[in-house]
Amino acid sequence: MAMTLVATTTIGSGGASSIEFTGIAGTGKDLLLLVSPIDPANNSKQLIFNLNDDELNLSGIRLQGSGSSASSGTNSGGTSDDGIQLGQVSVVSNTANTPASFSIYVANYAGSTAKSFSVDRAMENNATSAWMGIFAGLYNSSSPVTAVKLKMQDTTFSQHSTASLYLIS
Repeated sequence: MAMTLVATTTIGSGGASSIEFTGIAGTGKDLLLLVSPIDPANNSKQLIFNLNDDELNLSGIRLQGSGSSASSGTNSGGTSDDGIQLGQVSVVSNTANTPASFSIYVANYAGSTAKSFSVDRAMENNATSAWMGIFAGLYNSSSPVTAVKLKMQDTTFSQHSTASLYLIS
């Protein structure tokens, strides 16, 4: 297996409402997106494939916990540009200015069948409560994934948040 870095984005001063990778092409088999979001509030992150696609094509199941409580549920996309909720990894007790960690793996991104994806996520915290979770999803489209967008719900990614996209072959 070989990993090829496609692009890295670092959020500058003032933050950004989303992180986007467009024009995804190449000879890779899978995609890997590594994200270190710094979230100033308790907000969910949303994943959107192929920016103009109908996000009703996204569905998934999640499991998350904090060490003292756990929850699970299902998600499906909403109207265009709503994406699918990947869940919150940041809560009021987060260690200040410390990024969370997301690993998003998209299998067979260029194929002509539905694409499965998984998300592993965790927050960094020096307290007794630290949220982490896993998410398994399906992008039910025959179109190849040519763009990926992550956006925050009701806020922005803070300065110094980073995201890197890799092709896996």
